[in-house]
Amino acid sequence: MADPAIILVEPQLGENIGTAARAMANFGLLDLRIVNPREGWPNEKAVTSSSGSPTIGHARVFGTVAEAIADLRFVYATTAREREVAKPVVGPRAAVTRMRELAGEGVTSGILFGRERTGLGNEEVSLADAILTLPVDPRFTSLNVAQAVLVMAYEWRLSGFAEEGAALPFGTPDDPPAPKEALLHLFEHLESALEAVNFFRPAEKKPHVVASLRNILQRAQMSEPEVRSLRGVIAALERRPTRPHRLPDGTITTDRGKFE
Repeated sequence: MADPAIILVEPQLGENIGTAARAMANFGLLDLRIVNPREGWPNEKAVTSSSGSPTIGHARVFGTVAEAIADLRFVYATTAREREVAKPVVGPRAAVTRMRELAGEGVTSGILFGRERTGLGNEEVSLADAILTLPVDPRFTSLNVAQAVLVMAYEWRLSGFAEEGAALPFGTPDDPPAPKEALLHLFEHLESALEAVNFFRPAEKKPHVVASLRNILQRAQMSEPEVRSLRGVIAALERRPTRPHRLPDGTITTDRGKFE
């Protein structure tokens, strides 16, 4: 499946090229095309700002927008303001959905991003098949070009997964809840420790307090290692002997007081 090309039209700053390349690489895009960059190419600032992005090494430079999109079959033009040209206007998710469909049919696509100060001209917009705009606050529509690239690169990658979690580089540790036997031992341990310090007062309220404590601990859905950790805390508060530890002088002790 062909990923969309990202086309930067006459970018003024090398830093914006580099940060755009970095954003592309974050979300798996490599096809960066640059039209007539003001500071020339190659650009040291762009390379530095890319933070080692492999995308910067794939960048190609073109003299005109027409040359940059010549091999593409479907192109979006990004803009934050209404244009006189009569073209379909879509948001980022509709755009990536359409590009996914096209890619599945073997149709190449791309997104045009304009100059930092003035954006795309009407002539450049006229070369596109549709207009892409972001749902920014109309009171402040100015968006850095690299930020705009980041939004679209993110949406593109996310659209390739059935669920958002599948796109994440790692997930929640798969620690199953502790077996009930371990929880019961925890309850008994905690209640015994509390009994030893005369916590249950008055005595007739003990059943209600015990039930409340057990409910609290049950809701935590603790894993077995977490149960063991909590039991270790209780044991420390009870000042129970620890496992044998070697002291700096070489002697072995199980006395918790030796570690204070």
